[in-house]
Amino acid sequence: MTSLAATGFARPHRWLRTHPLAADSLLAVLVLVLVLVGAYLGPHTERRPPGLPYVLLTAAACACLVVRRRRPRTVLALTCVLTVVATVVACDEGPPRTQIATSVALALYTIAARTERPTAWRIVAVTVAVLTGAVMLFGPPPWYAQENLGLFAWTGMAGAAGDAVRSRRAYVTAVEERAVRAERSREEEARRRVAEERLRIARELHDVVAHHIALVNVQAGVASHIMDSRPDQAKQALAHVRQASRSALEELRATVGLLRQYGDPEAPTEPAPGLGVLDQLVDGFARVGLGVEVTATSTGPGTPATGTGAAGAAAVIGPLPGAVDLTAYRVLQEALTNVHKHAGPGARAEVALLRRPGSLDLTVLDDGGGRPAAEPAAATAAEPGGGHGLIGMRERAVALGGICEAGPRAGGASGFRVRAVLPLQARTEP
Repeated sequence: MTSLAATGFARPHRWLRTHPLAADSLLAVLVLVLVLVGAYLGPHTERRPPGLPYVLLTAAACACLVVRRRRPRTVLALTCVLTVVATVVACDEGPPRTQIATSVALALYTIAARTERPTAWRIVAVTVAVLTGAVMLFGPPPWYAQENLGLFAWTGMAGAAGDAVRSRRAYVTAVEERAVRAERSREEEARRRVAEERLRIARELHDVVAHHIALVNVQAGVASHIMDSRPDQAKQALAHVRQASRSALEELRATVGLLRQYGDPEAPTEPAPGLGVLDQLVDGFARVGLGVEVTATSTGPGTPATGTGAAGAAAVIGPLPGAVDLTAYRVLQEALTNVHKHAGPGARAEVALLRRPGSLDLTVLDDGGGRPAAEPAAATAAEPGGGHGLIGMRERAVALGGICEAGPRAGGASGFRVRAVLPLQARTEP
């Protein structure tokens, strides 16, 4: 039954909402009927029913309600005047006839529902006080008649009801706006996370592929060059190609496996190596002819320590947070790969690691292999299609709250310099 009733009234309700003038006209007719019924059937009508002037004034007051939404303050003023006049006209017809004030109550309700609270309450207070005082003063005695007290109560309640409706509408509007903003924020957050994840995957794949493919390219070129004259060395170069290819496949398999196991609590969270395997990275470059000198210093609590060589440097630096360890390895890997690809023949690289109580400093220098200082060795941004490696290093460092700088060596010396400072307390916010 409830659903049938709701369905039956849904269409008329929608029509009235889309035709406010028709709705207000219907309301004015309804109010007129109720006022006249109350005036003629009230408890005091036995003495003398209301005359024609009262009926006409009532009809005029109700007719004003047709434009209550367009001119609410004008309608309020007119209904108040007509109410006072009707009360005075009916003065000799017995007790006060205040049923006409229903039009005033509706006008007050409209203003309170459509006006900001301070202004609405001022209008309500003035209207209630002035209207009630005028009826008490100019209407039939006694001034404390229950009709006059009822007039005061009903007009005040109409203003309160309008204010409650205004507050409710404002609350619903605010809730809807918050829901829209929350939905928009969720969509923007999802897009941002997708973009960050794409950048992270791109950095991982670039670091893995660029390093190993560069080694494969060099060793394949060596094997092709000496295949006929020195077959033993060519076989050794091909073995290095095979080893580098196997390493690339293993790291790619680990990265792809991490992506496919997203959400699995047992899945690895850091597939890439850290400084613990720095010696393998250095040995890989040494096999292709790039000499790398590694030194490390720790200034943490206790006696400062210094180490040389990749293994000694890793021991001096000690354990690092996972994200910092991965970033440090990737920065060194990319910097040394750039030296190998872009430095001149016979170039050498120097890696300096400095662990402070709150940060890890990485510096990679190369001598440019005899190039002039005006041609920096690892300036991949100047090479066609290059630049992603340097951008990736900076993005990794910034993601941890650190910095990464790359540029020619100071003092006019030939070669290139890469320096990164990584805080040991990595940021965790997205």
